Amino acid sequence: MTDLSSIPRDGTPVIPATGRTPALSRNPALPEHDAQRLTGPSGLAHIRLGEALYTLRITRQGKLILTK
Repeated sequence: MTDLSSIPRDGTPVIPATGRTPALSRNPALPEHDAQRLTGPSGLAHIRLGEALYTLRITRQGKLILTK
């Protein structure tokens, strides 16, 4: 018998935590940019949104950080 106590009443599916981020499906309608090309050899790039300036940084572990 299946335990249904963990299923939300609104019918939203529950995805068990695996400790991994699910693979993103590619959407050809979305622009795709290579972070290393954006940041160059320094691993840093500025990104402007309106009047705000953000810094995109690639960490030593190969992750991205975006800060204002």
